[in-house]
Amino acid sequence: MMSTVKRDLLVVFGLVSGVGCDRVTKAVAPSVLPESGAWSFLGVGAAAACPQSRGVSQHGGVAAGGVAAAIFLVGAGGALLALLGYVLCSRSLSPSSRLGLSLVLAGGVGNLVDRIRYDGAVVDFLNVGIGALRTGIFNVADLAIFAGALVLIAGRLGERARWM
Repeated sequence: MMSTVKRDLLVVFGLVSGVGCDRVTKAVAPSVLPESGAWSFLGVGAAAACPQSRGVSQHGGVAAGGVAAAIFLVGAGGALLALLGYVLCSRSLSPSSRLGLSLVLAGGVGNLVDRIRYDGAVVDFLNVGIGALRTGIFNVADLAIFAGALVLIAGRLGERARWM
């Protein structure tokens, strides 16, 4: 059984690392990418500069302003607060589940901050691939959500293996 302090530190680690990395990269990307274009690393991946928004793509699924945007932001914020409460208060979560959910929460917070700051848009600036095989454009908050999902899956697979 994990102590309350260790549980809370795990949540803080997930949130601070996820949100912190997201905010820093989103602050740096607009000033670096327009000047240099796309960066390729070993011909495998690239941080892509896009022509919109000073070299950074701003993708929004919510129309700027209006009732729909307000409902979306309030709903997303409420869901994130509920997830935070669950992660902090649940005594039955395994450490891997707690960390995974904290990373998902961090990614959600990072993208929610963008949606509030940029009228429903999210700053995306990364694109990875090999040759013509590419991902869509995404950001570090999206990576935190993906990493959190991987941690959750790995934790569940590890729990299953122990029971077999």
